[in-house]
Amino acid sequence: MSQVSEVIIRIGGLKIEIQQSIFVWLCICFVAMFFFYFAGRKIEKTDPAKAPKGLVYWCEEIYNLILYVIQGNLKETTTHYIPMFGTLILLMVVANLTGLIGLQNPTSNVSFNATLALTLWLMIQFNAIRKNGLKARLKELTEPMWLLTPLNIIGELALPISLTMRLFGNILAGSIITLLVYTLIKSIAPWGYLGLTLTPFLHMYFDIFSGVIQTYIFFTLGSFFLGQQVSREEE
Repeated sequence: MSQVSEVIIRIGGLKIEIQQSIFVWLCICFVAMFFFYFAGRKIEKTDPAKAPKGLVYWCEEIYNLILYVIQGNLKETTTHYIPMFGTLILLMVVANLTGLIGLQNPTSNVSFNATLALTLWLMIQFNAIRKNGLKARLKELTEPMWLLTPLNIIGELALPISLTMRLFGNILAGSIITLLVYTLIKSIAPWGYLGLTLTPFLHMYFDIFSGVIQTYIFFTLGSFFLGQQVSREEE
């Protein structure tokens, strides 16, 4: 993992300091913007009567994977929310894989994770109020009896905290463990053979497997609680 925690941008006499994790996220968003634009143009020109191939094929596979994550929770409202969930899922997977090239994972920044979790939580509350009204939403917090209202409020507030700390803890722990193992290898085997043997397995687990799993858990939980509000009539 890179030891540089900040990126300094100088524009004339102006000095801007950006945390590396945030700078990496902005770069990922910038690249994704062009990817989505060109992928959309490619899909528009594709003949639906022919089997997809190349970029169109991979876009369809990614779309099916995103459906697998959220469709069971959002049910008939999936198509309404798939642009947001699909974009964030794809970006977070890429962000969690940046450790493979020595960059700091955006999700190892607790403020970044808190922003994502708070956004999902506000979306859940907004949709609950929009569907049933503010009075009905407040009434839910008093069920099944008014004495449980404080516990219900704590339960609602615990969701963004839980999503934030679960993602932050797992991603940061993976980065720290990898760094500690690198330090240990350097001290006991400076010639590097042990490092060449262990590092592929370390990155395979902490950067690839763990990064993908944490993305799946984060958005599965987010879509589940959102689905409880927008798909309640079918439950």
